[in-house]
Amino acid sequence: MVADPAPANPTPKRRGRRALIALAALALLATFSLSWISRPDRAAALILGRVGAALGLEITASGAGEYRLRGSPMLLVRDVVVREPGAATPLLSAKRIQLSLPWSTIRSRGEQLTVERIELDAPLLDLPALQHWLASRPPSTETRIPTLTDGLRIVDGRIRNDDWRIDGIRADLPELYPDRPVRARLRGRYLDPPLTIPFDLAVALSRPAPAAGLGANGRVAIEQPGWRLPATVALSGPLRIGDDELTIVPALLGAAASYESGDTHLPFALGLHGPLKFDEAVWSLEPVALALRARGGDGNPIPSLDATGALALGRRLVLQLDGSLARWPQAWPALPAPLGTSSAPLPFELRYVGRPDLSETAGLRLSRDAARIDSRFCLPAVLAWIDAGAGGPPLPPLAGRIVAPKLEISGATLEAVEVELGDEDLP
Repeated sequence: MVADPAPANPTPKRRGRRALIALAALALLATFSLSWISRPDRAAALILGRVGAALGLEITASGAGEYRLRGSPMLLVRDVVVREPGAATPLLSAKRIQLSLPWSTIRSRGEQLTVERIELDAPLLDLPALQHWLASRPPSTETRIPTLTDGLRIVDGRIRNDDWRIDGIRADLPELYPDRPVRARLRGRYLDPPLTIPFDLAVALSRPAPAAGLGANGRVAIEQPGWRLPATVALSGPLRIGDDELTIVPALLGAAASYESGDTHLPFALGLHGPLKFDEAVWSLEPVALALRARGGDGNPIPSLDATGALALGRRLVLQLDGSLARWPQAWPALPAPLGTSSAPLPFELRYVGRPDLSETAGLRLSRDAARIDSRFCLPAVLAWIDAGAGGPPLPPLAGRIVAPKLEISGATLEAVEVELGDEDLP
């Protein structure tokens, strides 16, 4: 017996049942979607998970998240931690990260790197952890610079290294385009105890790249317990950022500064030219051409001079300078004739390796014709002797040797002179 063939079209009863099933499925999908959308942390976890997988990182956000889909999509995540899988130290953490980007970037799936704005609150970047992750990445011949149409803002940022850190970072970048110059405002405080360097700079780059022309100007201060050196500075030169060091070769640096300690205020102007390097928490210029000019009148003991040599500043200050004094400062101990009577520039050699406040022993050699003075001194002791005036000891706190074919002292002329100067407190 042959069964009747199925009807060509479903009966109205069957069509109604299928419609009900479809509506139920749509309702279930809508319920799931609304539940997912109502939990921004779920959306954030999904997005951060995908970004982390692409970069070989674990990215988590334990705080409440937010996002917006109308207009320009926006994602806000809090208490963010970024680390290499299995690493004890995160390479980045932040209290808050907000990202706004156009739909065109989302649809391109990474082919287009256009972002409207990025904001970071209290980010902490661990430099050794970052360098370890970068070293693990496969080599790439292409460096892609994103476009930020509405810029970048960082508040209360920090960078931490093994032996130094930068705190209180505030950065404002109005916009960023791969093929346009960059302008930004940077503020913060470099710390390598007991050395502190607060800064507030306007920075310009010829392009956003590891190698670019740099221009910066603003306020910087070098601070140590008991003294500080505030300055208005201008710096320019070709910048290159490597894996382990920063260089500006050559760098041109000008500063209007003042040495301040207690009631002492000694203004001066300084110009430096040479290859500037920052590596292992040390700023160095070698070889350097240096011009120093005292300001504020003849009572300023800071000399006016021109010199070449080497300079380095970190936990210790290194000075190796050969040059000439424009004239012997009136505030310094008077030189005997004929060394002190000539108005010609006075050649000198200065050597110092010690604490940045110049409180340790420095070596100074002066020479004119056949006369020569080799001396050792501590600058704070000499300044104290100058301040004491007539009420202090008759001889300055110096140690060394004077050799001259002729000297005039207190009206007497001495020939073939060799004089030893001794200060038992100097090494």
